[in-house]
Amino acid sequence: MSLFSLKSCSFYVAEARRMENIPESSSIGTKRRRDEEESGDGKTPSLELDLTFSDTLVALRIMRAHFPHIPKVSVEPFILKSQLYSSVKNRTLVDRELEILRRDKVLRVFKLNTGQDDHAVMFLDDYINQIDRVVKRIEGEKGGGNEVFGWFKTHVLNSKLETGIEHQELCSLLSLGGKVKDSHISLLIKAGIITRQLIDPNMYWFAIPSIGSLLKGLSQGRKEIISLLNRQKYKEMMLASLEKKRLRMSPLDMRFHLRDLIGSGHLRSDQTPTGLIIRVSKD
Repeated sequence: MSLFSLKSCSFYVAEARRMENIPESSSIGTKRRRDEEESGDGKTPSLELDLTFSDTLVALRIMRAHFPHIPKVSVEPFILKSQLYSSVKNRTLVDRELEILRRDKVLRVFKLNTGQDDHAVMFLDDYINQIDRVVKRIEGEKGGGNEVFGWFKTHVLNSKLETGIEHQELCSLLSLGGKVKDSHISLLIKAGIITRQLIDPNMYWFAIPSIGSLLKGLSQGRKEIISLLNRQKYKEMMLASLEKKRLRMSPLDMRFHLRDLIGSGHLRSDQTPTGLIIRVSKD
């Protein structure tokens, strides 16, 4: 199935619209309901209007549905901000709508250690499920302090929506659930829910547990694809041919990487009479 297949996009756009479960408080959801009332029928706009996804939330849900199934890796679907930039051409719109969805507690944004500008987006329900998976595993180990995970979900996630948090503020929010010990913070770090910031050990990044192997694959897959294209005579390949290639260094699929590399500007796509062609961007 081609990355830019019309039939594929038609199906998933319709499915994404049908499956949307936007909180009543969501500003984007309110605006969409108002637009549908004004149009009179509430039907999905034509494919011609939605092919490039002017709607960030629809793009998020489509890419969530396309998230690769990876054996032996228990990670809920996440989307890279760069992938959104490849699908929604207006980057300012993406940033603005992500901010609205983050503020409305529909999703969370995470700073990744794979690049200065790398950020992942995960729906809040998926993130809570990911935390619960890790907690279930940790509960089987010796040692106490597991109550901190409940405090974190109840008092920290609901109050702190940014990508990072200062140590004292973290302890203050956790203390709304009970007496906070150093071992509680250590347990959150061990679970991969927070990580220390290198430039300031008094600050933490919020993190996605169990994502380490996928981030390694993300970095290696990027290099593998760019190396593959650089070995071609004109540093380009037809998308149809490129999609058939299997990556050796990444568990993530070609679709995932191409959206990322196009959105980050490392690759570009151009329409030709014979189909889409993927090229290495000039420095």
